[in-house]
Amino acid sequence: LQKVHVLPQTVLYIADAETFSGHEECHEQKKARKRNSKETALALEKLLPKRCQVLGLVTPGIVVTPMGSSSNRPQEIEEGEAGFALLFPKIDGVKIHTFHFSKDVKNRVFDESKFAEAGLKNNPDLRVVLLFGYNSWKTGATRFLHQIVNPLNEKSIILAGGQVESFTSLTSENGQAQAGDACGVVGLAFSGPHIQSATVLLDQDVADERTAEAAMQRLKAANIPEHNTLGFMFACVGRGYRHYKTKRNMEADAFRKFFPNVPLFGFFGHGEIGCDRIVTGNFVLRECNDIKDDLLHGYTTVMTLIHLGSTK
Repeated sequence: LQKVHVLPQTVLYIADAETFSGHEECHEQKKARKRNSKETALALEKLLPKRCQVLGLVTPGIVVTPMGSSSNRPQEIEEGEAGFALLFPKIDGVKIHTFHFSKDVKNRVFDESKFAEAGLKNNPDLRVVLLFGYNSWKTGATRFLHQIVNPLNEKSIILAGGQVESFTSLTSENGQAQAGDACGVVGLAFSGPHIQSATVLLDQDVADERTAEAAMQRLKAANIPEHNTLGFMFACVGRGYRHYKTKRNMEADAFRKFFPNVPLFGFFGHGEIGCDRIVTGNFVLRECNDIKDDLLHGYTTVMTLIHLGSTK
């Protein structure tokens, strides 16, 4: 982060749980001491501009393209310490903002006026919403996630993400939100008339190289421009090399075969959010037949492309 030469406005960083709960050498005490996740998060935030929006997530595993360079092979890192940070500068015609909805123990019904406050309703330029549920093991967490996802389930918006272990950072221009013990949803919303996006869902039947590549071929058919584009992979912890019979990096390699110039980022989590949905402007490749898509899954992978418009 100290070598970055472009001023970031929005930062998404994701690290596996070991990175935030591992041990570091404490020379004063001459023994290892357990790292505090809040300490690590604050140290990262101090490296960034004060008005920068920061969203930090902790997950069981990481998907990363080293240095974001297309010359590097994307990696599925299911064990060990790993993490990445995506730094978004000011982009003409693109607005990226963070949001946070926390379950209120006093009210069973979510106040949907909060969607408009967060720019997720009455926003004709909204194109993509990345959603991350946390504390999903808590009572009522799944019901709360449905209350957030279902009203946003519109044909003109791409929804993608998954269930993470926790979030460590959430700063915005409106101040800082604390994690607390409640369950909830955090995320990033991408708005702009030139943004294009697409997602495909790899369900449990996708279990070998041939079927994984067939899913990427469907994503390729969306004809999303590949310059100034990011790929995201949100996979279940039950997939990876266990699902593919000890063959590692299967889905990331399949993605790279069809999108060699698009860096891929993401994580292994405890549940996935997304479906087959390919939206370019108002064009939807696959019609929903007026039936809302089921967006919450397990033992699947959601692959997403986000094109941020042409660069000058």
